[in-house]
Amino acid sequence: MSLNCKFKMVLGLILVFSSSVLAQDTGVTERLEKLETAAGAAQSNADNAWMLICTALVLLMTVPGLALFYSGLVRQKNVISTILQSLILAGVVTLLWSIFGYSLAFSEGSAFLGNLNFAFLQNVGSEPNADYAATIPQQTFMIYQLMFAVITPALITGAFAERIKFSAMLAFTVLWTTLIYLPLAHMVWGKGGFLNAALGGVFPALDFAGGTVVHISSGVSALVCALYIGKRINTSDNTPHNIVLSVVGACLLWFGWFGFNAGSALSSGSLATNAFVTTHFAAASAMLAWTLVEWLKRGKPTVLGAISGAVAGLVGITPAAGFVTPMAALFIGFLAGVACYFAVNKLKHFFGYDDTLDVFGIHGIAGITGAIMTGIFATNMVNPIFKDATGNPLPVGVIDGNPMQIVNQLVAVGLTILLASFGSFLILKVVDLVIGLRVSQEHEIAGLDTTQHDEAAYVYASQITGVFNASVITFEEPGVITSSTELAFETGE
Repeated sequence: MSLNCKFKMVLGLILVFSSSVLAQDTGVTERLEKLETAAGAAQSNADNAWMLICTALVLLMTVPGLALFYSGLVRQKNVISTILQSLILAGVVTLLWSIFGYSLAFSEGSAFLGNLNFAFLQNVGSEPNADYAATIPQQTFMIYQLMFAVITPALITGAFAERIKFSAMLAFTVLWTTLIYLPLAHMVWGKGGFLNAALGGVFPALDFAGGTVVHISSGVSALVCALYIGKRINTSDNTPHNIVLSVVGACLLWFGWFGFNAGSALSSGSLATNAFVTTHFAAASAMLAWTLVEWLKRGKPTVLGAISGAVAGLVGITPAAGFVTPMAALFIGFLAGVACYFAVNKLKHFFGYDDTLDVFGIHGIAGITGAIMTGIFATNMVNPIFKDATGNPLPVGVIDGNPMQIVNQLVAVGLTILLASFGSFLILKVVDLVIGLRVSQEHEIAGLDTTQHDEAAYVYASQITGVFNASVITFEEPGVITSSTELAFETGE
């Protein structure tokens, strides 16, 4: 065989081998691409499932959680009205959110309010909005944020419970959601918002799950409502009519708060775990703190104090849940529990306002406490939200070496207080002039259940009319019937 033939044979073998290798490389590349796509889809599905569960948990906080919590604390004649105020807002705010609320909160606009690009939920579908949550459909993000908008005005209803017209409450909620909640939500969480820490805010305030947007705003607005509407006619007997209902409601709030805080990670990763843990730790710590102070001051611990303390801790950790460590959460919870105890039992009585269910004393005070503590204890070890131009994490809170974060937090707290207080006063003034806020003295004394809704939470035998048959059974020994007598009786008028 000539040298030329041998050369051609070797060259041919090399080409065949190279083609085989390239084919294998192409096959490996394709398989890697498919594997990467499948992994991304699995992550997206897991995140979406988690967020849908969290959405349901946050709704659970309002109905039945908040509804039961509040209704157990009022007097028996106002149970139905208190429950309905929470329930009906789930419908009212949903309607507002779907038409323009979501768009004004989360579309790009000015530093203080979004535009109408998402009005009527146009362009809000299965595709993610990478600015907010890159692994879940924007529709999931939208419905999750709706549940925050539902519970916030529902919290305020505790301040004017037992004395406001139902129509006035609805009008106040529509205006308050539109003029106060939506601008605040955009400023803190919307892209380009004035206080947004991750998307170009002028003052990058840290609010993981709603310390300013939900709790300070509702707490301060509640105080304004209580002052404007005035005290109830008879506050001498404010004993909660059914503590058991309130305990059940508080426990549902605690349970649902895991969706509120851990869900604000907007994914099912380690940040959600941290928020879950810090939420529980703060609630437990605050409950023990309130109970301890109450025991020392009054000589006896109460279940009402325990659940009030737990809610105070849940509120206090809300802005910090995804920024602080579990040990810091214990401290924040303890501080919130003590601060709220004195706000409810001392501050309220000192100034003499009638915040029926202590919305300001718990949500306002714990929200302010938590927002400030977030600026101190936030760390990039938990959430490296601030980064330099090369992607390296920067200090987050004071504990990291960023004392300016306290300034950002105070600006957020101050701006929220100003907007909530002045905005609420103006809204109350308008509603009072157009509709009138307060029920008549006769209706307040009789109770809102019958006068506003023509219903009653409880029906007793003395109120029932009709003829009933019953049997009187005599036992001579356990399990052995010796005689049975049929009776007929009539009750009522």
